[in-house]
Amino acid sequence: MVQQSDMYPNFPLSQPDYANLPIGPDEQRQTVALGLRLFHHNGEPIALLQRKAEPRYGRQSASMEVLCADAAVTADFLAVFRRRMQSESILKGQILSFTVEQFGPSSAGVTFHRRPDLTRNQIVLPDGLLARISEHALGIAVHKNELVAAGQHLKRGILLYGLPGTGKTHTVRYLLSASEKTTAIILSGNTLAHVSEAARMARALQPSIVVLEDCDLIAEDRSFGHGPQPLLFEVLDAMDGLADDADVTFVLTTNRVDMLERALAQRPGRVDLAVEIPLPDDGERAALLQLYAPGEVFSPEAIHAAAKATEGTTASFTKELVRRAVLAAASESTRLRDEHLLTAVNELMADGAALTRSLLGSNTQPAEESYGMRS
Repeated sequence: MVQQSDMYPNFPLSQPDYANLPIGPDEQRQTVALGLRLFHHNGEPIALLQRKAEPRYGRQSASMEVLCADAAVTADFLAVFRRRMQSESILKGQILSFTVEQFGPSSAGVTFHRRPDLTRNQIVLPDGLLARISEHALGIAVHKNELVAAGQHLKRGILLYGLPGTGKTHTVRYLLSASEKTTAIILSGNTLAHVSEAARMARALQPSIVVLEDCDLIAEDRSFGHGPQPLLFEVLDAMDGLADDADVTFVLTTNRVDMLERALAQRPGRVDLAVEIPLPDDGERAALLQLYAPGEVFSPEAIHAAAKATEGTTASFTKELVRRAVLAAASESTRLRDEHLLTAVNELMADGAALTRSLLGSNTQPAEESYGMRS
C-alpha cells in the first residue's frame, strides 16, 4: 500500500477520510471512513486499516484489517477490541430500528430513536394486565443471578395480540420507557428479514428487547426467507438460537393471532406468554377520555355519556374523538366544552362514519340514535 504496489493501486498516502455518523437520536460524531492507524499493543507495532461500508460498491459492512508480525498479539488485540465493542458500543442502551438501504435487501442501516417517556398512569388496560406483562418482560432480569445459578434460561418471548388500535404498540412503548439503559431493536415490515442480525446484536448488547411488530404479516411470507419455511419460522428459530444466559426479551405484536397459531405450535417454547389486549370497557374508555383530554375540561356526566355511547371502540378511536372535539372548539374560537365532545361522538358513531370507525380499529355497528347532553 505504501509502495503503490499493483495490489493496492488506489491507496496513495494522504489524509484519512472522515464521515459524520449518528451516535444517538440527537448526536453525531466524526469518525474515520478510510484510514490507517499505526500504534503499539503489548509492546508490538500494529497497523490497522479502517473502512466504512459502501453498499453501492458491494461492501455491505464496515471492515477493520489488522496487521502485526506476532499473530498472538493480533489475536489478543482483537479479543480486547471485541470485548470493548460490547461494553462501550454507542449502540448499547439505545432504541434502534433497521432501515433497508436502496442498494439491496441485504444491506441495512440503523436509525436511533428517543426513548418514550410514559408513566403507568398513561396506560389504560384491564386491572393487572400491564403488571403481568411488565413482570415477564422486565422483572425476570431482576432475578438474573438466581435463575442462572438454578440452570434456568433468561430469554423470554411475549406475544401481544388484539384488534388494531387497542394499545399493543402503546404497551410496547411503555416497556421501552420503563427499561432505561436496555438496548431495544425494533423490526417491522421488510426489516423483519434482518431478525438473525437483530438477535446477534441483542445478544452482544444485552440486556435487550427485540420488538417484532405485526408478525402476522410474515406468518406465511417466504419472500425474504432463505428456504421453504415462512419468515416467521426464522424469527422463532432466531429466538431459540440464543444462549440460555442471554438476557433478551422478544416482544411480538399481531392483529391476527390466528395467523400465528400454526407457527407457534410447531415451534413450542419460543413464546412463553401470550396476552390479549382487549377492547376497552366503559370504565376504561372513560379513563382514556380523561387521559387524552387537555386538562379537566369535560364534566363527569359528559365523559360517562361518551364512554357509554362508544361501546366496541378502541383506544385509537377515543384519541381521535378528543382530537375532533378540540378541533371543533378551535374552529369556533371558543373554549372546549362538553357539547364539542358529544357532537364528535354523534359524528363518529353515525352510519356514514362506519368506514372511519373501521380504520380506527373499532368493532361497532352503525349507531341507531344520537347521544348527547345539550347545553
